[in-house]
Amino acid sequence: MVDKVVSKNGKLIRLTSERWSHITEEHCELAGMKLEILESIANPSIILCGNDGELLAIRELIAGKFLVTVYREIDEDGFVITAFLTRKTRSLETRQQLWP
Repeated sequence: MVDKVVSKNGKLIRLTSERWSHITEEHCELAGMKLEILESIANPSIILCGNDGELLAIRELIAGKFLVTVYREIDEDGFVITAFLTRKTRSLETRQQLWP
């Protein structure tokens, strides 16, 4: 199964079953949050540049708690790499802001 969402750059981003399994195995607190992960790509609060060309879509879920979805855009589409929750934004603040 593949879920898809359109990023702010107009690219179709895929969340495959394999990636979803990886996310929920590594970050069990995200089980049941597939829609929130996809929504973070479609409607992020901010998009930051990753270390190796990936993008970090960030949405604040509750005050001080952020969902970070890491994905890559290639040519005409892209794919989700991982996602995680964090309260520690200091390392995120040093990254280049790509959107808005």
